Amino acid sequence: YKMAGDSRFPDVDTDGSEKSEEMEIVVNVGGVRQVFYGDNLNQYPETRLAELVNCLSGGYDSIFSLCDDYDPGKREFYFDRDPDAFKCIIEVYYFGEIHMKKGICPICFKNEMEFWKVDLKFLDDCCKAHLSEKKEELEEIARRVQLILDDLGVDASESRWKKCQKCIWKFLEKPESSYPARVIAVLSFLFILISSVVMCVGTIPDLQVVDAEGNRMEHPTLDSIETACIGWFTMEYVLRLISSPNKLHFAFSFMNIVDVLAILPFYVSLTLTHLGAKLMELSNVQQAVQALRIMRIARIFKLARHSSGLQTLTYALKRSFKELGLLLMYLAVGIFVFSALGYTMEQSHPETLFKSIPQSFWWAIITMTTVGYGDIYPKTTLGKLNAAISFLCGVIAIALPIHPIINNFVRYYNKQRVLETAAKHELELMELNSAEGKAAGSRSELEDLSREGKEGPFYSSRIKVSHSDTFIHLLSEEKHHRTRLQSCK
Repeated sequence: YKMAGDSRFPDVDTDGSEKSEEMEIVVNVGGVRQVFYGDNLNQYPETRLAELVNCLSGGYDSIFSLCDDYDPGKREFYFDRDPDAFKCIIEVYYFGEIHMKKGICPICFKNEMEFWKVDLKFLDDCCKAHLSEKKEELEEIARRVQLILDDLGVDASESRWKKCQKCIWKFLEKPESSYPARVIAVLSFLFILISSVVMCVGTIPDLQVVDAEGNRMEHPTLDSIETACIGWFTMEYVLRLISSPNKLHFAFSFMNIVDVLAILPFYVSLTLTHLGAKLMELSNVQQAVQALRIMRIARIFKLARHSSGLQTLTYALKRSFKELGLLLMYLAVGIFVFSALGYTMEQSHPETLFKSIPQSFWWAIITMTTVGYGDIYPKTTLGKLNAAISFLCGVIAIALPIHPIINNFVRYYNKQRVLETAAKHELELMELNSAEGKAAGSRSELEDLSREGKEGPFYSSRIKVSHSDTFIHLLSEEKHHRTRLQSCK
């Protein structure tokens, strides 16, 4: 690059005779030349290109504060930036908005806009959504990396109780942290399955016993297994609550609420059995106990804690509320229309099963969902034609939103895998950089000698830029600048 004050540079034209609106400047970005006129650039005077129009009168210091190099003979400014991103950014001078092309990293494009001093408000809304999505991904990667670093790090200033809490939390919440933690996770999974099987098997009449009053009840062996499972669930929940770093967030977490709902019916029914008989009739106590036992089905949702597939399905359904709402709306409209038509068409038949429109809702539901129990069916020709049209419309109404819901599931699942891989990749790069830092410190004398040689500066600069192309700024306050030669993965 040419330096300011070089004798080869002719003097900068400072006579000011040429108006800035009529000035023509040439910008060379990464080998791609673009010609601009002052009247176009001055529409946005705060941008870097607009500042180029008036920088010539400020001397070479002003010029080189805005560009990497300058040819005064051609009035050509050189920039070592991404030419593809620059082609998108200059659209603001002609169209008043910017569209980001496919294949360009949104974070890199944001950095390019900041370099050219173009406000993000000129970015199109669809591109802003893509940028915000990328930011969320980087924040999620940073959060995962930070969690792993917190687990690996040991703070000597922590008390013994804090260290014990952290060990218990990792032991119960992070099966990948150690082999015993994996064993505990497998045991917890088996207890959930055993408890669910016992709940189902206990309803078989042949396996039930008759008490002194002639009432059927669960077999004592199954009852003992149920008690052991509830004891495991209780101990697990209490230990997780004690070791939780944020107990309020822990208590109101959805999966922890499910855990409480799976445990609470056992203790409530036990209390009603031993103490409720003194306060109310025995029949009322038994009815309350049976109702509470039905709540034991909530423990099957505990499997989601150990199954990434169920968690992905839950999040995919949460992101598909719009599609599910459309499905319900289609079905609701169809149910109302076809039930009213069916009721009207079947009134001429003396043995009609359609007594009212609300009663016809049930027929419309089982017909449009292609269940067809056959308890209510049309008997007239027009009624049968209405039924045929209703289930055809039902198939179409159900099939339409299914594809977007499946796409949401696949997209979220793939995204979680990518984020997990990116977090591991970031940790590997951090370990590699730390290892290079230690090696560089032990070879400080060799580095001093290499700096004096011809290849020394190149070697040193190469070490400085050997950071990750997907470097996460949330993990460090140090600013890492990117050049156009670095690609974004």
